[in-house]
Amino acid sequence: MFPTVTDTANLPADSADTKPQRGIQSLDNTGELLTALVAAARPLNLRDLAAAAGMPPAKAFPHLVSLLKIGLLSRDASGCFEAGPLALELGLIGLQRLSPTREAEPEVINLAASTAMSVAMAVLGPLGPTVVRLEESPRPLHVSLRVGTVLSLVNTAIGRVFAAYVADDVRAGLLAQDSVRLAGASGADIAAQKKAYAQRLGRIRTDGIDTALSKPVPGISTLAAPVFDHTGSICIVLALMGPSGSFDCEASGEPARTLRSASSRLSRRFGWMTPASVAQNSDT
Repeated sequence: MFPTVTDTANLPADSADTKPQRGIQSLDNTGELLTALVAAARPLNLRDLAAAAGMPPAKAFPHLVSLLKIGLLSRDASGCFEAGPLALELGLIGLQRLSPTREAEPEVINLAASTAMSVAMAVLGPLGPTVVRLEESPRPLHVSLRVGTVLSLVNTAIGRVFAAYVADDVRAGLLAQDSVRLAGASGADIAAQKKAYAQRLGRIRTDGIDTALSKPVPGISTLAAPVFDHTGSICIVLALMGPSGSFDCEASGEPARTLRSASSRLSRRFGWMTPASVAQNSDT
């Protein structure tokens, strides 16, 4: 009997996964150059791009020539390498397929697991910031926050983060619906509160995070951070919530750093360039 040829597609998943996948070394090197260019977030000349990829220019150059031929790279007027038309088309396809809330799901789960805190995800709905995902901690919080809850732009950290980054006309329209924002305030109080509110939004833009300490719910504190899309527009706000006094609520504390890291990863996933990258790019 002749030996049969094994169809690898019918192998058990575990046996297929245990075998190392053999790739093409030259393509791996090409990938290192592309990865280095993405990390730089700006056009690079041959010497700098090769150095960033950890290879000699003479080795990098043939790979770059091939990338130019197929359109994954192009060269600007100064001869620096940058994304080509094929790379831009592939990027647009990827962006079109992205669903921010779906892509954020693993981050929400990981945040809750790594911090042992409750995590909320909100988007901007027609009535205001709306909770679309809530991952509760092992010790659930006794709050009225539920999926579908619409939050105040003035009295909640999630709402203020949205207010800090949306366009002025959008903010004004949403504030007109925020019926609890200045309830019972006199004319002088309203002016003072508006000034304080504007200053608070400025701090959020500077810090990239907002806090709500036992407000609006006594005994519950919140940290909230924005997630941006490829246009730089805010698309999601992630928030950590826990009993007041049970975690570090400072903007420089470990929970805040963990939250910022998660929001930054998602923003990068959605195609947003960090301010540092934009500044570096403009200096070249």
